[in-house]
Order: sequence, then C-alpha cells, then structure tokens
Amino acid sequence: MSDLFPPFAPDRDEPKRRLFRPVPLRVIVPNLVTLLALCLGLSAIRLAHEGRLELAVMAVLGAGVLDGVDGRLARLLKGTSRFGAELDSLADFVSFGVAPAFILFTFGLKDIKSLGWIAALVFACAMALRLARFNVMNDDPNRPDWQKNYFVGMPAPAGALVSMLPIYLYLIGVPIGRIVSPLIAVYLLLVAFLMVSTIPTFSGKTLGARIPRHWVLPIFVASVAFVALLVSFPFEVLTVIVLAYLGLIPLSIARYRAHAKGDRARGEGAGAAVTADEPPPPPAA
Repeated sequence: MSDLFPPFAPDRDEPKRRLFRPVPLRVIVPNLVTLLALCLGLSAIRLAHEGRLELAVMAVLGAGVLDGVDGRLARLLKGTSRFGAELDSLADFVSFGVAPAFILFTFGLKDIKSLGWIAALVFACAMALRLARFNVMNDDPNRPDWQKNYFVGMPAPAGALVSMLPIYLYLIGVPIGRIVSPLIAVYLLLVAFLMVSTIPTFSGKTLGARIPRHWVLPIFVASVAFVALLVSFPFEVLTVIVLAYLGLIPLSIARYRAHAKGDRARGEGAGAAVTADEPPPPPAA
C-alpha cells in the first residue's frame, strides 16, 4: 500500500512562492516620514497633558513641517500610492485636528467646561470634514490649472497653526486670563468655519517654480534670517505669520474671483465664436 501513495517530495529547484510582492523602498520612505509626523502629533497630546505647552506647540509645528515634506518626497521619488494618501489623511487628522483641540482645551477652554469641550469637538470634526473634501477634490480631473494655486477653505496644517494663536500670545507675555476663554472658543469656531468653507486660500504649490537669477542670493539670505528669527523668537514669529496669513485671505479671495471671472469671459467668447460660425437659418416661406 505504501507504493500506491508515495510521500510528496517538493522539487528543490522550484522557486519559493511569495505571499506578497516586494515593495520598493521609494514607496516606504514617504510613509515613514508620515508616521514620524503622526508620532509628533501624538507626543503633542502627551506634552499638553503634562502642561508643557511650548513643547506641545513645537511638536505640532514639526508635524506640519514633515507633512509638507512627505508629499513632495513621494512625488520626487515617484513613490506616491493610495495607501500613502490615506495614511497621510489619518495622520493629519490626529496631528492637526485632535492635538490642537486637546492643547487648546487644556490651555483655556476647560475653564468654560462643556462649552469649551464643544468648541474643541467642532474644530476636530471640521478638520476631518476638511480632509475628506480635500481627498475627493484631488480626484477631480476637471479642475482648471490655475485652481492649483488655491485651497478650498483653510488647509489642515494652517488651520492647526492658526488655531493656536491664543497660546502664542500667552507665551510672549500677553495676559490671557479665565475671562478670555469664551473668546478663545469663538476664535476656534471661526477657524473651524474657515476650514470647511469654500473660501479660497493661497496654496503656493506653483509659487517659485522658476526664480530669476538675481533673486537667488537674496532668497538664501532671507531664508537664513527667517530660520534664525524662528529659533530665537519662535512664538513672536508664529504670531506674525498667523496674522499675516489671516490678512492675506481677502487678497486670495479677490485673486480667485478675478481668475474665475476671466474663465467665464473666455467661455462666453468661445460660445459667441461658435454661434457666429453656424450658418444662418433659412428664410421664412
């Protein structure tokens, strides 16, 4: 009977079957940067719980820097993937939605109890909605090229940094007591509205694609000066940046409307040209 059912002996020369295809390193590296940003966002929550506001703010700022790096790194290495896009959105929600809301709640919103918690919840939910809309609009192939210079609503990293303006003011010596807590809640709700609104804001994605040669050295000097000021006076510089960013929103709205008006004018001109090329109707009998 043993001859009828010989034991199975696999072929030694047969290659081993792999359960999964190997993943290129250029795809893994951007996702590692995204995970580092997520770790900074989670660390910001812990630091805020321990009362170390300065380090918590710096952790969110570092997450914002890494968030700007991972996407550009993925495009540079040609390592973009659907997995990376979803991971980036989840990390952004934690770093720019949950972490700032928790930091602001522990900073001043807890003084007004449930109202402060509601403001923090609205901000976090607005961040989730803003990120979901951004992912959907990225898949829209019908967007004009000029719209790439604008975000629809305030982007996630900017929303996080702008929302913490009361903390910057407190850390540079502006007296912020318990009586200011309702104003902080109103300000946080305003930032949440800007994130979910359709107000256009500058993206800067195509800014500086080509830089004139005579501007190269001044830009280097200005960049070094900016970094030095940010390291020496971080919260003063962040306050100026936030106020300047908020001041640019009306300008971005005006520029966006001008571009949209130009598109409508060109569309009407093209329609009139097509109508002029059509043969005239036959005369009535």
